[in-house]
Amino acid sequence: MDSLATLDYPAVGYGLRYQYGLFRQVIVDGFQHEQPDYWLNFGNLWDIERIHITYPVKFYGTVTDEFLNGEKCKVWVPGEMVEAVAYDNPIPGYGTRNTINLRLWAAKPSDQHDMESFNTGDYVDAVVNRQRAESISSILYPDDRSYQGKELRLKQQYFFVSASVQDIFRRFKDTHKKFDEFPEKVALQLNDTHPSLAIAEVMRVLLDEEHLSWHRAWDIICKIFSFTTHTVSPEGLEKIPVDLLGNLLPRHLQIIYDINFNFVEELKKMIGLDYDRLTRMSIVEEGAVKNIRMANLSVICSHTVNGVSRLHSELLRTKLFKDFYDLWPHKFQYKTNGVTQRRWIVVSNPSLCALISKWLGTEAWIRDIDLLIGLRDYATNAELHQEWKMVKKVNKIRLAEYIEVMSGLKVSLDAMFDVQTKRIHEYKRQLLNILGIIHRYDCIKNMDKNDRKKVVPRVCIIGGKAAPGYEIAKKVIKLCHAVAEKINNDNDIGDLLKLVFIPDYNVSVAEMVIPGADLSQHLSTAGHEASGTGSMKFLMNGCLLLATADGSTIEMVEEIGQDNVFLFGAKAHEVVALRKKGPTLKVPLQFSRVVRMIRDGHFGFEDYFKSLCDKIEGTSDYFLLGADFMSYLEAQAAADKAFVDEERWTKMSILGAAGSGRFSSDRTIQEYAENTWDIQPCRCPF
Repeated sequence: MDSLATLDYPAVGYGLRYQYGLFRQVIVDGFQHEQPDYWLNFGNLWDIERIHITYPVKFYGTVTDEFLNGEKCKVWVPGEMVEAVAYDNPIPGYGTRNTINLRLWAAKPSDQHDMESFNTGDYVDAVVNRQRAESISSILYPDDRSYQGKELRLKQQYFFVSASVQDIFRRFKDTHKKFDEFPEKVALQLNDTHPSLAIAEVMRVLLDEEHLSWHRAWDIICKIFSFTTHTVSPEGLEKIPVDLLGNLLPRHLQIIYDINFNFVEELKKMIGLDYDRLTRMSIVEEGAVKNIRMANLSVICSHTVNGVSRLHSELLRTKLFKDFYDLWPHKFQYKTNGVTQRRWIVVSNPSLCALISKWLGTEAWIRDIDLLIGLRDYATNAELHQEWKMVKKVNKIRLAEYIEVMSGLKVSLDAMFDVQTKRIHEYKRQLLNILGIIHRYDCIKNMDKNDRKKVVPRVCIIGGKAAPGYEIAKKVIKLCHAVAEKINNDNDIGDLLKLVFIPDYNVSVAEMVIPGADLSQHLSTAGHEASGTGSMKFLMNGCLLLATADGSTIEMVEEIGQDNVFLFGAKAHEVVALRKKGPTLKVPLQFSRVVRMIRDGHFGFEDYFKSLCDKIEGTSDYFLLGADFMSYLEAQAAADKAFVDEERWTKMSILGAAGSGRFSSDRTIQEYAENTWDIQPCRCPF
């Protein structure tokens, strides 16, 4: 949104006005506990409530056939109705008068239903209805392990879609009469499959409310939707049980069935009776539980489909959506994700911002980040080196102070600040990082005093939340704390190695951690990270990367040079073959030793960590920690060697920041505008 506004593109964003965030992470005795994260406790100063902009959102009920002007049409008679109230958040552009709007929807009970309950004296029912309605926009990512949780998520998705679509139609009809102009004025971007019900909803409005023919409505659908997916595996693709969808949104299920029937009939004409392929490409998945494949619906109905990095898009074409790519190769594109330099340098790191502006002789790079490449001309300049190191030290002081306040641990500013901060997940391999830390600790413990003098001091910083029901991820957090307890209290180690876990990691904390990091780790098993924007934020701040060749990292290497990144691990095309080796895959002795230390209770809780160790040994090591461990240690050794050479390290840092321009969201948005939405900048005339 910041990039859209800054580049003067006409756009509107839609979302939900959640009352609660994911959760507030509290660590008690090393274990993660979840507490409510009430976002609106102190209100939101940017919110502008639009009480006159409300739309009814319908659920449940039945579909009947009625005749209108002699033609049979479908009428959805809802069983429940709530109101969507608009809250506007202005998004000002940088260096322009343009301001665009992010409209968020809050759920309220229907006034009619509320009054009926009060008038009949059923006050309890009125309160219950209010709570039921408000729960729709209450919690970000409600737990969907139960049927009620699945239904609430689906309600959220449709509530968001219905209110937004009604608003879009209202704005269009204010100034236009003919729906033939709709595709020329409206482009709808589906950010993953969560808003994909918009396809069925727009179709429903065109058919049932605007009374267009199926042919005209379908023509409009195929021209206005584009689809971005962030998924890398078939298991991650969203499916909605038919029973659930049919109960909550009966008319939409009918429309999806009709879309699927027409698609399959057309597909038969193109590929013949290849039933395996027809089954794979169908929107409806048959089985013990019949499902609607939302990704298939999105691909079929969108004029453009894109992944979020070049590698990810290649996976879409060759694996995830291969059948669709073979049918419609022209639909598939790639748009590498980006982050905004205005938040991640200008706001987060004002010292670096001032330094860059000084050496480039302009602040124009804040709007045109490609100008950062000019820093390459000064990559060996001794004066810039001194100022660059001073900026990093100031940021490390700020981060060290935060660590001391947060944990009571004092850390050395001379140490390498080694950071891995992201959602805790097996494929992101925080466990690989912890095993590497244990190996480093074990090596230092077995060194004599002279060898210890050669060790590069490290402060290892890990942060991130585990999903409430994700037990393995929670055990990784506990292991991190158990290892930290051992290392940080070992007098033999001193300042040579410290381990810190930052609780409740969020954007505000990131704005402090990222500028102060020397090294940032991105360890996902190759082929599992769609893009990864965290690495971009670190790169912009002159932090060196230690990473696998995954997601957008491959493109970063191309921009800044392989000599300026510490790469390790199997490539995406090698992963399948390594997994097939199973028990015959040899792992290094160092890996077996550190796992044995955990199993033997060196860090306590041996019974608790047993299942964690079981997950990474033998045939269970799906994410290839053992296979990549030796390569990982070699990359760590290379980082140590570079860090002690201050001139080389600083040069690498400058070149990293200088090459980060391609990973600005400005470039991403410009590509969407030109190649997907077909829109032009529209600068405010005042």
